[in-house]
Amino acid sequence: MIAARLQLGRADFALDVDLTLPARGISAIFGPSGCGKTTLLRALAGLERARGRVALGNEVWQDDASHVFEPTHRRAIGYVIQEAALFPHLDVRGNLDYGLRRVAASQPGGSAAQRRSALDRAVALLGIGALMTRRATTLSGGERQRVAIARALATSPRLLLLDEPLAALDAARKAEILPYLESLRDEAGIPIVYVSHAVAEVAQLADHLVLMHEGRVAASGPLSETLARTDLALPQGEEAGVVLDARVGARDERWQLARLDLDGADCGLWARDRGHALGRRVRLRVLARDVSLTRAPQTGTSIGNQLRGEVEAIAGDAHPALALVRLRIGGAAPLLARLTRRSADALGLAAGMTVWAQVKTVALLE
Repeated sequence: MIAARLQLGRADFALDVDLTLPARGISAIFGPSGCGKTTLLRALAGLERARGRVALGNEVWQDDASHVFEPTHRRAIGYVIQEAALFPHLDVRGNLDYGLRRVAASQPGGSAAQRRSALDRAVALLGIGALMTRRATTLSGGERQRVAIARALATSPRLLLLDEPLAALDAARKAEILPYLESLRDEAGIPIVYVSHAVAEVAQLADHLVLMHEGRVAASGPLSETLARTDLALPQGEEAGVVLDARVGARDERWQLARLDLDGADCGLWARDRGHALGRRVRLRVLARDVSLTRAPQTGTSIGNQLRGEVEAIAGDAHPALALVRLRIGGAAPLLARLTRRSADALGLAAGMTVWAQVKTVALLE
């Protein structure tokens, strides 16, 4: 468990958070520019001197009440920023060896063999073994960030802090590095705190979501539930939607489709077949704009995904003519639907009502 209770005041900004984050997976710190995401990350690392307490499990890094403050180099963290900040005169191996020397100097009691083993594992996870003799200046943006993350892991951290690591990359480079970040999440075995203002990144990577607003925590909880809250002003716009966990339940080879059975529900969604084995766990993203509602199941429609659900809440949207409806599909994670207020009124929508959700598009997050 990561526990942080921090306060920091400036002339035009104040950070005031009290957070508990899980000790595994990716916790995403999400919100618009200027809300305090990077300041919080820097305070966790000890780079910003906020007041309060920071602890990772039983290890206390800061406790002002007890006059404890471990400097950054004494905290078992890896830290990666937007720019990879590699040494341009060194090749990839030289940059990684620098990380090993740094941790050896700050933690002289550690085992060199263990550190080398940790680095070798990071190289394999991030797929950079073939880049070892390449100069940093010859790498693509995605390759540089993968090397930077491996260098951070070379310090054998107990916590990895990533500050918008994809923000400086174009769409192609982001697509290149996202699968490696997923592998890191699933296999590295250490908690990751990931700062982002991009909903798509958070949906694909995060397990836990912290929504920041003007230096404070507006919400914190499991990703699927927090994304689906209608009482929060999540800055998603057209990207409002939910993330669902599922398993590949069946395959329709004729039409190249796969049925993705939702966790906790006796139903599934048909999506384009990606060739995954039956039973494999997958993560889905369904945008609210791709969900329409009816009072009864429909026939003679091109929309093949129809799920029976119950209306849980109806809230306003960023646009005055639109409404955001939260549904519960069996025992699965909630679903969001965006429709006009006029349509909501015509349907007579109210909490507790049974409706059918027509899902037009399902994004399989891989």
